[in-house]
Amino acid sequence: MLRVLPEINRLFTPILVVTSIWAISASPARSLSASEVAQIAKTIAVKIENPSLRLHGSGTLIKQEGKTYYVLTAYHVLSQSGKYTLIAPDGQKYSIDDKTIKHKSGTDLAVFQFQSDKTYKIAKIGDSDKVTEGNLSYVAGFPKPTAAFPISAFRFLEGKITANASRPVDEGYQIVYSNNTLGGMSGGAVLNEQGELIGVHGRAETVADITKGSPKPVSTGNNLGIAINTFLRLALMDVGVQAPEVQVATKPKADDLYLQAVAKYSKGDYQGAIATYGKIIDLKPQNARAYINRGSARAQIKDYQGAIADFDAALKLNPKDALAYANRGAVRSDLGDTKGEIADYTQAIDLAPQVAIAYNNRGVAHYESGNKVQAEADLDKAIELDPNLPLAYNNRGMLRYYLKQYAAAAGDFSEAIRLDPQYAQAYNNRGLAIYNLGNKLGSTGDFSQAIALDPSLASAYYNRANVRSETGFKAGAIADFSKALQLDPQLSKPVSSNSAKVNVNFAQGITFAPNSAQVYINRGIARFQFNNPAAAIFDYTEALRIDPRSALAYYRRGIAYYAMGNVQSAIIDWQQAKAFDFNLLEPQLLLAAALYAQGNETEALQNGERVIPQLRNIFGANFKIQQDEWGDRLFQDTAKFLDSPRIRTLLR
Repeated sequence: MLRVLPEINRLFTPILVVTSIWAISASPARSLSASEVAQIAKTIAVKIENPSLRLHGSGTLIKQEGKTYYVLTAYHVLSQSGKYTLIAPDGQKYSIDDKTIKHKSGTDLAVFQFQSDKTYKIAKIGDSDKVTEGNLSYVAGFPKPTAAFPISAFRFLEGKITANASRPVDEGYQIVYSNNTLGGMSGGAVLNEQGELIGVHGRAETVADITKGSPKPVSTGNNLGIAINTFLRLALMDVGVQAPEVQVATKPKADDLYLQAVAKYSKGDYQGAIATYGKIIDLKPQNARAYINRGSARAQIKDYQGAIADFDAALKLNPKDALAYANRGAVRSDLGDTKGEIADYTQAIDLAPQVAIAYNNRGVAHYESGNKVQAEADLDKAIELDPNLPLAYNNRGMLRYYLKQYAAAAGDFSEAIRLDPQYAQAYNNRGLAIYNLGNKLGSTGDFSQAIALDPSLASAYYNRANVRSETGFKAGAIADFSKALQLDPQLSKPVSSNSAKVNVNFAQGITFAPNSAQVYINRGIARFQFNNPAAAIFDYTEALRIDPRSALAYYRRGIAYYAMGNVQSAIIDWQQAKAFDFNLLEPQLLLAAALYAQGNETEALQNGERVIPQLRNIFGANFKIQQDEWGDRLFQDTAKFLDSPRIRTLLR
């Protein structure tokens, strides 16, 4: 039976937060209503598609010269080779000539052109330098189709500017806003309250550094854009508007520090992010978001107490901050405080009832606490709220797997894979489900695909090793067992039977390890069957170092010793196996056979008369002895013992 079990993942933390941070200046005069800005946005927004690559993006009409129109977008929308199509505001389609695409290295901006006899509106350029925290912001674009909404239709989303740095960082990003954008809106317009173009939407801020094999990062609902003045200063093209002179900051600006911290966190420089958020807190000690972000960075370096202190400080400043509760819940999970974790996720859900990830996380916590019913309800709710969340399907599949609903589990894992074809853990998990449905060949294919996607996924190697061992591919099994141990020595460590939950790593989900030293025992079996008893003895001895009371390891090591002619060591090991597990009958039979072969008939027959009736009760009179698993010499000696007159009488 396979022993590395499906992985269940928690996502929602650590979250780098970019929602309303600082005090707000008054809105400019003569602001338009949201509906008026939306009407402007509809006339200047275009959709960009590459059906063969299943790519979707957005752009903005920024200039017309006769029949030539120019579109501004994010470079990553067009960065892959292929045939792109533009859909204009009136639904007309135009081919995009990639020779017209202009891009400056180091920035995520691009412009391109297309030809049309029709008349389209052109965006009015605003001054992004004047944007301040708290100003209303609007993002326009075309989200990619989803299961819930299968067409790509225009969307217009309202939010607020939360930061505007003095200068761009990391591919030109400079403006931060809270609009809850969707995939496919990259390259779309960021507009101010006058309907003017102030930026290009490019990135959804996401959960960072998700564990290998986990799904793609998930948006926090906060986003980053490239300021329109950055585009003007790059001089990619003349749009008839000049950018104002760059203002040099005379003292540290909190917005600049914020973007610096974002960049450091996203690159894995958590210590640097912690220090930079500390500077923001020094400048603005009432900034709850800076505490949350610093707490998230501290959690990444396993400073859990420091992280909780930061989340507590954020909640003291804003007791209704759902994100602070969610992040604190994840840290409490790492500290083993399941009750506190569930309480925090419940608070987060009460404050933000439409956030699917919060239900996913609470479902994981309920599962760990043994409440399978509530776990299933939460995971169902997560999927209802976000039918495109592969993580929730994977986790519900894991739950169904443990309920032995293997077909339903395989269905959930398949859906996770459909939504994210790079989801290595889901392949590993589906392999386990279909193995239990009797499809060994199919399970090997899934384990191999998991390894191809994530060569560091130890559980996939371990599972494939077990299947290979069962199907006779001993050399491959040995190689896979060895690789699994190399990648994750934790596989051999025992799991405490007193622990209510298994090992949990922050933002990494749960790794289910096999019981005790089973991985070494399994590799030892494969090595023995591959005619390498010395290597098998090494593995069994290593297993006993980890778990000195493993009757199975003593039993198997005794077989290997016997094959090498060390009968006395084999007898000692089988006596140990008998002492630690009297219900394990095979070593007792082999002990009797070995004693008989040595001429100690009295003790041999005493052992035989004790164990043979038990074997008969279980297997019947014609139970078979195992030549492949025991080796030729032990098989022959056991056959002679069973053929002795008194034992033959017991078998009748």
